[in-house]
Order: sequence, then C-alpha cells, then structure tokens
Amino acid sequence: MSPGAHAVRRHSPKRCFNRCSRACCAAHPEPAPRHPARSHAIASRCRPDPRQGDMTMQRRSLLRLAGAASLASMAGVSSAQAAWPNNQPIKLIVPYPAGGGTDFFARVVSPGMGEALGTTIVVENRPGASGIIGATAVARQLPADGYTFLLGDMTTYAVNPSMFEKISYDPLKDLAPVTMTAKFDFMLVVNPNVLPVNNVQELVALAARTPAGISYGSPSVGTTHHLATELLARDTGMKLVAITYKGGGPAVQDLLGGQIGLMFLDRATARPHLESGKLRAIAAAGARRIAAYPDVPTLAESGIKGFEVEGWQGFTVRTGTPQPVIAALNAAYAKAIAPAEIRRKLGEAGIDTVGGPPEQFTAYIQSETTKWRTVIQSRGIKAE
Repeated sequence: MSPGAHAVRRHSPKRCFNRCSRACCAAHPEPAPRHPARSHAIASRCRPDPRQGDMTMQRRSLLRLAGAASLASMAGVSSAQAAWPNNQPIKLIVPYPAGGGTDFFARVVSPGMGEALGTTIVVENRPGASGIIGATAVARQLPADGYTFLLGDMTTYAVNPSMFEKISYDPLKDLAPVTMTAKFDFMLVVNPNVLPVNNVQELVALAARTPAGISYGSPSVGTTHHLATELLARDTGMKLVAITYKGGGPAVQDLLGGQIGLMFLDRATARPHLESGKLRAIAAAGARRIAAYPDVPTLAESGIKGFEVEGWQGFTVRTGTPQPVIAALNAAYAKAIAPAEIRRKLGEAGIDTVGGPPEQFTAYIQSETTKWRTVIQSRGIKAE
C-alpha cells in the first residue's frame, strides 16, 4: 500500500454512530442552515443512537459465541484426530448373523457415528457360539487401538461366562464398556388355543394341573427368551419344559402352530400376532408396563415379586484402549441417536435407545452378571 494511502487511513475522520455515508459533522462542518429545523435535523442525524450501541454490543456477543462454537468444533475434530491418527475405517463387530435385530441396530446408528467421528464405520458380522467368536475377536485378537469396537448384548456380556465352562474371553476384564446403547421390552405371551389363560395367576393354576409340564420355546440356550422363562419357573414353581430352536423364527412359528404353549417375545416380534389375536400377552417382563400395551400388567404386579427382565445391548472396546477413544465413541453414539427420525426408526423395531457414561454401563453389566449366574446355577443350565 502506498504511503499516501496510509496517511489517508490515519487521518480520516470517524464516522457517526448512525453509520451515515458522510463523515461526522464535527470533522466536516456544514454551512449553517437557513432554518433552525434543518439544523436540528442535521444534528439528529449525527447524534449517537443508544439503540445502535446496544445492537453493536449484541453483534459483538454473537461474534464471540460463534467464535467459541467454532473453537469447540475444532477442538472436537482435533480430539478425534488424536484418537484416530490414521484416516482408516473403524470396524464395528456384531457377533450375530446379518439380518437380526443387533445387526439392524448397528447399521442404523453406524452412519451417524461415522459422521460424528469424521470417518467411516464398517459393520462386520462375526457370528457363532452364542456371540463368543465375535466377542473374542475384539477382546483378545484385535489390537486396542480404537479401530475396532463391539456391539454385544446380555448374552455376550453377562451370560456366557456362567454358561460355558471354558470361555475365551472375560467380559469384565478383557472388555472396557463405552455405553449402553439400547433396551428391549419383553412380554410373556401364550397361544390361547393351547393355554386358555388371561393372566399369570391362571397360568400358574393351569401348570399345577399339568404334571407333564408346559412347553415353551427359545431361540437357543442362554438367550433372554430362555433365561426369562427359567427365572419365571424358579420363582413360581411351575414345571416349564424348554424346546430350543435354531433362531427365533422357527420358535415363533411353532408357537403360532400350537406345538408349544408360551414364550417370552420382544415387543416388535409379538406385535403383529397380538393384533391378529393369534397370541395373547399376559404380562410385561420389565419393571414398568409397556406404553403400547398399558392394560398388560408386569410380572411383579402379577404377584412375582422382584421379577424384572429386559433385553439390552451396548458398545465395548478391548481393555487398554485409550480413554480419548472411549470418550469419542460415547459422544458419537449420543450424537447419532439425537435425530428424531433415527429414534422413530429404532422405536418401530421395538428398540429404546439409552446411552450414558461408561461407568454406568460397567455397573449394569456387573449387576446382570450376578443375577444371571444365580439363575443359571440354580436351574442347572448348560450350553448345548
């Protein structure tokens, strides 16, 4: 810039607070007006407006807030970059087959999590052995570098250690919780053509008159469906005979066909059959009634004191994974489930999103592990 330009900037007069196009009258006095009214008008134009000062302060405040938000965003990006220094995809291990509920959930939330982290999350199914194969991969085989995390459930974290004499991972030692992700409502349903009962009391009375026992279905040993029924049998004294299947679909078909009499089902699976009248819900398994079925009492309300069962799942990483990674994954999940459309889509599938700090999820896993160990040991349940 030329020296002359500098001189102009240095000596140019200040403009008036009204931001008029001319310089302030003090710097460029105008000829005395012929009429006093015109003099008053000129003075009014150039007199500072208190409201304009307030607006200026507001603009400055907004700029400061915008700057702070920008810095916070940059800090979040820097944190994520520090946690994942290499720009490569992150694997989300699902220890169950593609097409199931856990897989569905993973594929709904992973895009939003990837966007929050500035990378891509790839869902990888590693099914087998009640989730042990996928859980072992994260807990023992893959490095604790933040590029792999696990979406496990009650079976993965709280049941397998008590079900199997030898297991290749210890959920409480080898895996570090990130956050609980979701819970699922379960209901005790019956085929009314096989078991003509309307409530739990009638079911218990019918079972007492059935020495051979009442058959029930379970997708496999150690699932929520299975253990909830065994807990019910323990707490009521009913003789319930387990019929296990390879998956939930065949079990539900036999329930509809009358080959078995009752089953615990998640809300989404039960809904169409309840609406058609082919199945009847006689109790909710959780601590509260299900909002969609307010007339169905809980098992605790039905006289089974302390009965509370719900399906649940959550994210973990291998123990030793850096804390910034755990914190970033936790925050990314919270952001991924924030949109109403995501919650609606999951809700239609009977999935209630949860979230929360790692410490809360740790305590929950410990509590559930103790609870189901007691049931498994008292009922003599063993893996097939």
